[in-house]
Amino acid sequence: MTALQVSIVGMGPRGLSILQRISDLASELPEGCPLDVHLIDPGDAGQGAHSARQPGHLLTNTVASQVTMFAGEGGPSFTEWAARSGYREFGEAVYPTGADAGGVVGEHTYLPRQILGSYLSWVFDRTVASLPASVRVVHHRDRAVDIEPRAGGRFAVHLEQGFVLPSDYVFLATGHCERIPTQADRAYEEFVQEHADRNPWLVYCSNPYPVERLQRIAPGSTVAVQGLGLTAHDVISELTVGRGGQYRGSGWEMEYVPSGREPVIQLFSRQCLPFSARGVNQKGLTGQHRPRFFTTEAVRSLRERATRLRNDPRLDFEEEVLPLLLREMGYAYRMAEEQRVIPPEEYDLTPDDRRAVEDIIDPLRGREFASQEAFTKFFLDHVAVDLEQAELGNTTSPVKAATDVVRDTRASLREAVEFSRLTPDSHRTFNATYVPVMNRVSFGPPRHRNHQLLALIRAGAVDLAGGPGSQVVLDRSAARFAIRTQYQDGPEVRHADALVVARLDAFHPEQDRSPLIGKLVQRGLVRPYTNGSFKPGGIDIDEVGRPVTADGEPLRTVWAVGYPSRGRGSTPTHCPGRGWPRSSPARPTSACAT
Repeated sequence: MTALQVSIVGMGPRGLSILQRISDLASELPEGCPLDVHLIDPGDAGQGAHSARQPGHLLTNTVASQVTMFAGEGGPSFTEWAARSGYREFGEAVYPTGADAGGVVGEHTYLPRQILGSYLSWVFDRTVASLPASVRVVHHRDRAVDIEPRAGGRFAVHLEQGFVLPSDYVFLATGHCERIPTQADRAYEEFVQEHADRNPWLVYCSNPYPVERLQRIAPGSTVAVQGLGLTAHDVISELTVGRGGQYRGSGWEMEYVPSGREPVIQLFSRQCLPFSARGVNQKGLTGQHRPRFFTTEAVRSLRERATRLRNDPRLDFEEEVLPLLLREMGYAYRMAEEQRVIPPEEYDLTPDDRRAVEDIIDPLRGREFASQEAFTKFFLDHVAVDLEQAELGNTTSPVKAATDVVRDTRASLREAVEFSRLTPDSHRTFNATYVPVMNRVSFGPPRHRNHQLLALIRAGAVDLAGGPGSQVVLDRSAARFAIRTQYQDGPEVRHADALVVARLDAFHPEQDRSPLIGKLVQRGLVRPYTNGSFKPGGIDIDEVGRPVTADGEPLRTVWAVGYPSRGRGSTPTHCPGRGWPRSSPARPTSACAT
């Protein structure tokens, strides 16, 4: 009897969740039917971007107790596993001592990503061990470079080293991407090459991962870091603690002691606003704000109304959806402010509540700055006030209660946005304006990362390269990058030897560096997702996750999960928060070949 062949391309957490699902369904296979599961990933199975070999100073951005690879009581959370495995806290470091020394890994701990990688590998080993004897798992430490259609709806997965895997079912879980160099990338690279003889410190880094790429940045040089989000915190950590620097104390008393091997770091971004710190969790491990206004039912009602009024179910985010979200945020803000449960029928979004919420969304609204010095003062005050709110907690602080609404109402956002449920123009505005805002206010770093940022600025290790509207200019006379910001008193310029783009690339299949994605597009097996004239990124998939071909038909036995399929909605980032949801793609139920 010929075994059924399943290929999983990419074995990070999403690929691991697919393997878990296969394990759940293995008992439903016909008796005696063998199943071969081929895992295609050059790294350790399960880990993906969370390599156990990465530096220990790179942290998860979610408390470990809210990360799990198991549904219900199926297995330990990340925190439970770490405690059972003997990990203990020693200040900001965590080691597997297995002894009573150090502190207990608590539910509010942000553990290093390298430990998360070990947890994921443990889950992988446990999952494989649970499979019946009829299921064989083969890990190919290689990359898929092509998927070729074969007769009978089957496929052949071609690997980089030449091996070919005939497959009845294919799951694409390829994770984060890296773009083909843009015109700006090429211009920066050419600038570095042309002027290297005059400035040997010149470096351009379009993607900081893996962080070992940052070793090219020379101690004592000046590096401009473009971005102020989670990736920027990784870059800062690698260029400071990763160079031997140390923090002493904690919270407001924290100090940074340099090693002398750091570069001088200058930060800037389009708005030059830092990501807000996560509030102390007061909701328990699974607690969430229960929406009263911005509900999935309310969004569906909006769609029914739109169909009646204009014969088009698509919504305008700013005109129809945003008012519901603002009211929900205002409601959470008011309840935290008054510290009582307010019956929803008694609440209306007052002008004061609206102003408070709009100040959270756009703290630059109505502001102008005379100089870099004036903006830097605003920036430092903004970080400090946000930290004070974060330390109050996510039900005590009105600000953090309001921003948590974005995290806790993602189902409503998906209902409003995914699968072209916004008009094309509105979808473009949502992606360009509101997704960055939601990520900044609701999906920020642990509090101590922003305390570290303030300590670094006080120590002179970090500064701001510019303010809102900063632009990169190539100063050929100085053989350096220049960051230029226009202020009321005139333009100000900061120079740097290195430029690091500290943000993850959006996935656009036509612009992706991966040979596999290029081949899939070329073959017409996938097509870019479009909403009318707008291309938000990602590949087009149907409601059950199957890629839609260039001919408009879904592939019957292929599924795409995670990052490549996010463009259909582009809702805010889901850093591992309350666990990775276990994937539930269509199950392989066809009979075994004989």
